[in-house]
Amino acid sequence: MKSALERLGFGPCHHMTELLQNAEQISQWERVVREENPDWDAVYRGYRATVDWPGAHFWRQLSEHFPRAKVILTVRHPRRWYESARESIYQASVGPAPADPGLALMRQVVHEIVWKGEFDGRFDDARHAIRMFEQHNEAVCREIPADRLLVFEITQGWRPLCEFLGVPVPDEPFPHGNDRQSFAELRRRLSSGNPEQA
Repeated sequence: MKSALERLGFGPCHHMTELLQNAEQISQWERVVREENPDWDAVYRGYRATVDWPGAHFWRQLSEHFPRAKVILTVRHPRRWYESARESIYQASVGPAPADPGLALMRQVVHEIVWKGEFDGRFDDARHAIRMFEQHNEAVCREIPADRLLVFEITQGWRPLCEFLGVPVPDEPFPHGNDRQSFAELRRRLSSGNPEQA
């Protein structure tokens, strides 16, 4: 989704990988976890969109703070979502603690926002995690006004996304990022304790 939104002119688009590329991002999101009312304008300064975690955890606050922003809820089969998340982001954030203090803080932030915040510390319990995933999707559909919400499956391609955003449909295939490869790289970095190691 990040690549698609940026291709359509809605970039830069924030994504969890930003935390790996910028140490200040880790500190900033650590403050977001601690603060009651984060300064969302400061958090997203320089960005036009956000996808995935950590932003997805704060969808209610963000949709209230940015009342004209459109919300895209990407959906997929719950079991396939769980298996993909378990093999990518979850595997990248478990195991021995990284020696690098910045990576250790990143892991802590991801734990607080994602594993504890979204899944009550029970992501290993597939039934619980899938139930939380489904409840999240239901809440977004229930609470976001229909004129601001697109429920979108990546397999639908450009047309519904472009119609929702009011932009032309590109004459090129819809981008499919290799999240597993990105998170395999993250896992290598976290296990090595060296944020520079690819």
